[in-house]
Amino acid sequence: MTGYAKAEDMAVRWNVSVRQVQLLCQNGKIKDASKFGNVWAIPEDTPKPTRTTSLKPGRKPMKNLPTPQAEETKYEDRKTN
Repeated sequence: MTGYAKAEDMAVRWNVSVRQVQLLCQNGKIKDASKFGNVWAIPEDTPKPTRTTSLKPGRKPMKNLPTPQAEETKYEDRKTN
């Protein structure tokens, strides 16, 4: 089929797992995706879907997450002492 790509090809293009692409197709997040047997056919010009959900109600965003630089300096301080 010209103009269509398999889930494996789109997973490489979008830098996600094949299973994630299959779930996006199954849940209707990828427009015009069709399943033929056990293979998903996705239009080649389809952009990667963006996340449309946010936090669950009542959840607060995480704050003060450690940065890689902070972790490195923490371990460097231990080495010098």
